[in-house]
Amino acid sequence: MSTFRSLIFVPGINGRFLDKAKKLNADIVCFDLEDSVLPNQKVTARMMVADALKQRTDYNFTKNVYVRINSPESGISIEDLNSTIQKGLEGIVVPKVNEENELVRLTEIITQLEEERGIEKGNIKLMPSIETAKGVVNAYSIASADLRVNALIFGLYDFLHDMRLDYAEDDGTGYAYARMKIPIDARAAGIVAIDAIWQKVSDISGLRDDATIAKRLGYVGKSIIHPTHIEPVNEIFKPSKIEIGWATKVVNALGPAMERGKGIGAVKLEGKMIDAVHYKQAKAILDIMNQ
Repeated sequence: MSTFRSLIFVPGINGRFLDKAKKLNADIVCFDLEDSVLPNQKVTARMMVADALKQRTDYNFTKNVYVRINSPESGISIEDLNSTIQKGLEGIVVPKVNEENELVRLTEIITQLEEERGIEKGNIKLMPSIETAKGVVNAYSIASADLRVNALIFGLYDFLHDMRLDYAEDDGTGYAYARMKIPIDARAAGIVAIDAIWQKVSDISGLRDDATIAKRLGYVGKSIIHPTHIEPVNEIFKPSKIEIGWATKVVNALGPAMERGKGIGAVKLEGKMIDAVHYKQAKAILDIMNQ
């Protein structure tokens, strides 16, 4: 269970947008070093994002802060990690992942940087973005590649480009299989999936319809590129009755000890082990329902 209803990409090269992100109500604020940054701006963007992360206390602590690095094929993803891995960063979005082996080197670097920079091992999560035909075929193995992987993201427009297909607003036939497969593979691997962006910024009605379809397919949230999309998406991806029931049970099982400030380790709930991480997720779900 998780609260990944909305993931907004914030251009890493735009200081005004980075500052405005402090007040955004998205579940995940993701500073972007990839698509929104030109090749000759990459170094500057890394410095700006690193500086924004140093101001982590200014961001809503109930939210998650991620960075989207450049793809493994780009040859510069390691430089992105070296510049941005620090305390206060919850995770990394990895674009255009084709197979699980591409994550191996990244996880090695992240583990090394966590150790060097005093970050708890395994604290920084990974969200691979599935944007190619090969990535769709390998989605389950990518989702299962490492314990850091906590979600898959569907990258619709790059997938269409890879397939040599045009986007048809009223006909999703060309990407229907990929869109349906990704949340199934994610769930089979024990994680969740986040749907692709809605590109027409001013079409909120279309956004709502598209997000509703995504929820029916099993996605837990949606990637977005504009702040006006946050609230409609958050509303549509409110926790389900099943999620609320799970969260209530977790809080009841761990709540007293957690509120006393005493971690009690893992306990068994309905045959599965739960711990402080699950308690945090459960509290976030119940907090959403009380908003």
